[in-house]
Amino acid sequence: MAKTNFVKSSGSMLPWLGLALLLLIADQFTKVLILGYYKLGDATYVTSFFNVVRVHNAGAAFSFLASESGWQRWFFTGIGVAAALFIVWMLKSHAVQKLFSFALSCILGGAIGNVIDRAMHGYVVDFLDFHYAGWHFPAFNVADSAITVGAICLILDELLRVRRAR
Repeated sequence: MAKTNFVKSSGSMLPWLGLALLLLIADQFTKVLILGYYKLGDATYVTSFFNVVRVHNAGAAFSFLASESGWQRWFFTGIGVAAALFIVWMLKSHAVQKLFSFALSCILGGAIGNVIDRAMHGYVVDFLDFHYAGWHFPAFNVADSAITVGAICLILDELLRVRRAR
């Protein structure tokens, strides 16, 4: 009887790092455009529910801790660097898991994009402003979008994993 080898190939994490790099480039490119063409507070009406604005966020999501004395810059930078290192380690171990690795790549590209902003400027550049009837969702950027898509995909991956386990 032939012996079957069930060793899983490790797969390459390079495509996932490439995706993270593409997201990082898109994020930084759009932020360079905003910094180059808009002054702080400038806004351009695009549609009845969307504007392009220039906003600086010294805090985390939804401006959490933005009004603190400046310590949060390095705190959130450290968290971003630690998360990036952990994600690279996870990608190395799980590169064959496509949805999981896609999610991690999105989060990695976004996290590094916002870390670069914090290190260079002391704040994150946000510019996408969605609104309706006087209500504005907090402005965000490409990195934030990538992180959100990654988080949604992580949840979906876990739901699918649990469903397969049944």
